[in-house]
Amino acid sequence: MARFDKQVGIITGAASGIGKEIALRYAADGGTPVIADLNLDAARATAEEIKGKGGDAFAVAMNVIDEDAVTGGVDEVMNKYGRIDLLVSNAGIQIVHPLVDFPYADWKKLLSIHLDGAFLTTKACLKHMYAAKSGAIVYMGSVHSKEASRLKAPYVTAKHGLVGLCKVVAKEGAEFHVRANVVCPGFVRTPLVDKQIPEQARELHISEEQVIKTIMLNDTVDGEFTTTDDVADCVLFFAGAKTNALTGQSIVVSHGWFMQ
Repeated sequence: MARFDKQVGIITGAASGIGKEIALRYAADGGTPVIADLNLDAARATAEEIKGKGGDAFAVAMNVIDEDAVTGGVDEVMNKYGRIDLLVSNAGIQIVHPLVDFPYADWKKLLSIHLDGAFLTTKACLKHMYAAKSGAIVYMGSVHSKEASRLKAPYVTAKHGLVGLCKVVAKEGAEFHVRANVVCPGFVRTPLVDKQIPEQARELHISEEQVIKTIMLNDTVDGEFTTTDDVADCVLFFAGAKTNALTGQSIVVSHGWFMQ
C-alpha cells in the first residue's frame, strides 16, 4: 500500500515551485493533493498534470489572507473528500529592502501572507483534524527561521514566527493526535529566488553571479542550491510520521548552510 493511500492534503501555493513538487510527490505516494493557490488556472493545470500521471488532485482558489476564502476552500475539500489529513502551509512571497527604508506596507504584506496565512489555514483545518483525531501540519519555514540575512527583515521575522506557531500547534494538537513541524530550506531555484538575485545585486551593488556565489551559496558545504525534491523529501517525512515523537520540531534542508 502507498504511504499516503486515500489521504488528502491541502498544499498552499502549490501551483508552482516547492509547493508543486510536494503535490507531485504526495500524489505519487498515493495521496490526493489539494492544489490551493491564488491562481486558480495554474492550480487546475497542476491538478490536471497529476491526473495525467494516474493520480487524483483537486484545485481550489485560495487567498490565504482572506478568512472567508480559506474557510470556503477548506469546506470545498471536506464536501468533496470528507477528510483532511495534511496541511502544508507553503504560500509565501519575498520583498527585499534595507530595514532603514523598508516600506511599512511591504512589511505588513509579507508578514500577513506568511503568518496570517499560516494561522488562518491552520485554524480552518484543525477543527476537522481534531474531529478525526488525526492530522499533520507542515509549515514552510526557511534557514531564515534560524538565521538572519541583510535586506530581509520581515521575511526573517515571519519565518522565525512560524517556528513559534508550530510549537503551539504541537502542544495543543497532541491530545487529538495532530502533529506540527517546520521544514526550513536554504535557497531553492524557484521563481521566488530567481526574482531576488537581480534585486539583491542592485541593493548591494554587486553582480548577480556574486549574489549567488557569495550570498546565497557561500556557506553551503558544496556550493549547491537546495532542490525542490530535497524539500519534498522532508515534508513527506514529517507528513508520514506515525507518532508524536517528532512533533514541534524543525529540520533544516540547506546543504550545510545552517547546521543545528
